[in-house]
Amino acid sequence: MQVVNWLPRTELPFAAPSRTELLEMPEPELEVPVVPAPQDEAPAQPAARQAERPKIEVPRPSLASTRNGAKPVEEVDDTPVVVKPAPVPPPRFALQLLRAGRCLLLVELPTGEAFQSRDPAYLLLKDMLRAAGLPDAPQIVGEPVRWPWLNRGTLDQGPEAARDFVQGFLSVQMEAAPCACLWLIGLPAVKFAGEADAEAFNSELQIEGLGLAWAIPGLELLMEEPQRKAAVWQAMRRLMARWKQSDE
Repeated sequence: MQVVNWLPRTELPFAAPSRTELLEMPEPELEVPVVPAPQDEAPAQPAARQAERPKIEVPRPSLASTRNGAKPVEEVDDTPVVVKPAPVPPPRFALQLLRAGRCLLLVELPTGEAFQSRDPAYLLLKDMLRAAGLPDAPQIVGEPVRWPWLNRGTLDQGPEAARDFVQGFLSVQMEAAPCACLWLIGLPAVKFAGEADAEAFNSELQIEGLGLAWAIPGLELLMEEPQRKAAVWQAMRRLMARWKQSDE
């Protein structure tokens, strides 16, 4: 039964006396934790340290600015702003196309209305034609060209559109009946048909698709500043051979 010691509760007859040391229960032994001996050497450090990240300094408001109640500086958006160009208002002018002999005359209408037989501007034009050796009763070609073409709507009627319209109108008329020289009388005619400005007055212009043109100050300007007529007469004498040869 695997019993090492067995003691009866009472003494048995003719039995040997019991040993009292066998009746004492041994006290359980307490387990003492084993403490490892301290090591002399410190634990080895890692072979390489990770590279420290650079510190970013954030500007902070100074003490003087906070005392004065100044607000912190806000971040500025550096994104470029695309500014759309303002629309150019359409130019305003009125031109009349006339034919005198082998010359076409694109004349600015000073009042915006068609010429009348007794208008001072028209009488001056007749004098210029006689001086040039051309018929002094020019023929009207088509209706006056008035710009802007439309008073309302979203159609582009800026300077470039006006130039294309005037040059296209002249091109159609020249194809129907060629001319020896195109007279551009008045700044709107010089600007939108000849692509020039007032500095081109009394000079020759070579226009692509239209040929030779002569830039002349407006009739109203010639009446207001008569001294300009001398320069017109000198330029006329240089060009007169062109339309005279055509008439022969």
